[in-house]
Amino acid sequence: MDKKKISMAVVKRLPKYHRYLTELIKNDIDRISSKDLSEKIGFTASQIRQDLNCFGDFGQQGYGYNVKELYNHISSILGLSKQYRTILIGAGNIGQAIANYTKFERLGFILEAIFDANPKLVGIKIRDIAIRDIDEMEEYVVKNKIDIGIICVPRVNAQKVCDSLVKSGIKGIWNFAPVDLVVPDNVTTENVHLSESLMTLSYLLKDKQS
Repeated sequence: MDKKKISMAVVKRLPKYHRYLTELIKNDIDRISSKDLSEKIGFTASQIRQDLNCFGDFGQQGYGYNVKELYNHISSILGLSKQYRTILIGAGNIGQAIANYTKFERLGFILEAIFDANPKLVGIKIRDIAIRDIDEMEEYVVKNKIDIGIICVPRVNAQKVCDSLVKSGIKGIWNFAPVDLVVPDNVTTENVHLSESLMTLSYLLKDKQS
């Protein structure tokens, strides 16, 4: 399979498949057709088949999809078959909310340390993880071979933090700061711009009312 041929639109839909398959497993559903899955997930049956065919032939005509097998395949495609060592930078409101969200660890994203520049926060614990001084971050990343850095700092500090993470060897950055970070080609970033999502919601509400 040539990963370059897989569009980001397809990749962005995979987590939604994963979430719905998780619910099906919880409800002891062993198999499901693309038609029934489309009614639950909101994509057309044709779209579902096209998306999954990008990664192999998972379904059987007249049988549908084996839910657990498809769940395992998508987990593997998404890289969820391994654990990622993560750190969080910025223990403000967003940072604390993310640090307290335990589902990330069930997916394999293990939060190992939290850093902040505010000396008043250093030593305070979030889920038994003591906040460290940000000056310790680079050494910690190198020593502990951290995979992912989660940036939750103000916009003005985000690129500086990003540069420090890259310098330390981080290859994945999950960015909640409202700025697009500049990184080298060997570093992957995922930007979560909350205000842009809210503006999209505003447009959709306005569009329905017009």
